[in-house]
Amino acid sequence: MTQVEHPSAPAPAPAGGAAARLADIRAAMDQACRDAARPVGAATLIAVSKTFGAEEIWPIIAAGQRVFGENRVQETRDKWPGLRQRQAGLELHLIGPLQSNKAAEAVELFDVIHTVDRPKIAYALAEEMTRQGRRLPVFIQVNTGAEPQKAGVLPEAADAFITECRDKAGLDVRGLMCIPPVEDVPAPHFALLAEIARRNGLPGLSMGMSADFEVAIHQGATHVRVGSALFGTRPRPA
Repeated sequence: MTQVEHPSAPAPAPAGGAAARLADIRAAMDQACRDAARPVGAATLIAVSKTFGAEEIWPIIAAGQRVFGENRVQETRDKWPGLRQRQAGLELHLIGPLQSNKAAEAVELFDVIHTVDRPKIAYALAEEMTRQGRRLPVFIQVNTGAEPQKAGVLPEAADAFITECRDKAGLDVRGLMCIPPVEDVPAPHFALLAEIARRNGLPGLSMGMSADFEVAIHQGATHVRVGSALFGTRPRPA
């Protein structure tokens, strides 16, 4: 399932320049951490740059952002090598669906993968990481709303799948990821994800987008995926 922004996320381009937008989001994240009695900086901002070109991403990089999320392997290959030549230390997270035949490129291009959701992907990634000599952290995607059209392991199957990914595939499972149903209140989904992570000893929670990242931080998010609040309305697909 492609990551989507919550329908209540801001549609028009945010006011102000890239630096101001980034500062506002970081300030809101810091305040959410304080309100939740968590250390400031406990949650990492992933700037969701999918569908935006390098010329639109660069001002966000210039403003100090270093962690970005992309949905597609080919789009990442097309636009990020040049940006990485201009700026060292960029970190790319795959937050979109992955097909097993793209596992080799995904391991080559990304630093973290958030959407491991079935054994075929887990073993394909493990094989490629061995072949390429890279051991990427991964998050397992959980379909907290049991939506038939959405990727992710079902909550009741999550414990067994986490064990399989760690013990059989040998993946470095750092945490869990979810995208709540757009019509639902997100907090119960975040709480469910946090409980599954807790009982499996996983520290990472990738949850929360433009409209609900503060709620996610209150529920323990370690990574929030913010796109429209930072970049504005996404270009329509060609």
